[in-house]
Amino acid sequence: MIIRCDNCSVSLQLDESKVPSKIFTVRCPRCQNLIRVKPDEASTVQQLKSNTPAPAVADGANEFSMKESEFQINSALKSLLSALQTENEVLESNDEEKIKPRRVLLCLGKHREAVAQTLVGAGYKVYIAETPAQANERLREGKTEILLFSPDFAAEFGGAAILQQKINAMYASERRRLFLVSIEDGATTMNAHEAFLRNLNLIVGSEDMEQLPLILNRALQDFNSLYLYFNRASGVEAI
Repeated sequence: MIIRCDNCSVSLQLDESKVPSKIFTVRCPRCQNLIRVKPDEASTVQQLKSNTPAPAVADGANEFSMKESEFQINSALKSLLSALQTENEVLESNDEEKIKPRRVLLCLGKHREAVAQTLVGAGYKVYIAETPAQANERLREGKTEILLFSPDFAAEFGGAAILQQKINAMYASERRRLFLVSIEDGATTMNAHEAFLRNLNLIVGSEDMEQLPLILNRALQDFNSLYLYFNRASGVEAI
């Protein structure tokens, strides 16, 4: 039997003659994460399939690609113009600053479809994970900087707890590049104190999901303003 760690994605081979018939846990030898295994769902094919990256929502894919290409071209031209500046020349542009197209990973339960449609309509590139393993594989690519999750995500796998464990184990440099949002029933939207205590960037009440794009944009503006000079010194783009 082959299983895969939800945290570090290492593959483990177990002796099937010693595998219990009931649900059991195995500690990953690499990262010490506890892996919850269901024997009836742990075949090699199923395990490999469950550890593919979270798939993207097809709607809006072409529009997002066009916006991303336009943003990259404008960024390259801006860098070229800056390089051509001299002490006696100041290049001015009346063009408005282009908004960076953003990728978002959804790790949600009952609100998944509603949130996906809302964000696709707002121009986001949306990926949907069904398991913590799929979420981990998508995050390993390093292109997705926004993660939305909820307490009811993949509850049978302990999804929300696994995600939080992974995030808490990140190095500071990695954590700064991931904007973490929790969507919860009955929560107070943009409760900064609660978010800080739980190592989150933003909390959004499910009652405010229709305004999610507006809330996200405002929170990301504040976040990028906070790290403006740090990002410049580090040579990295804002989220």
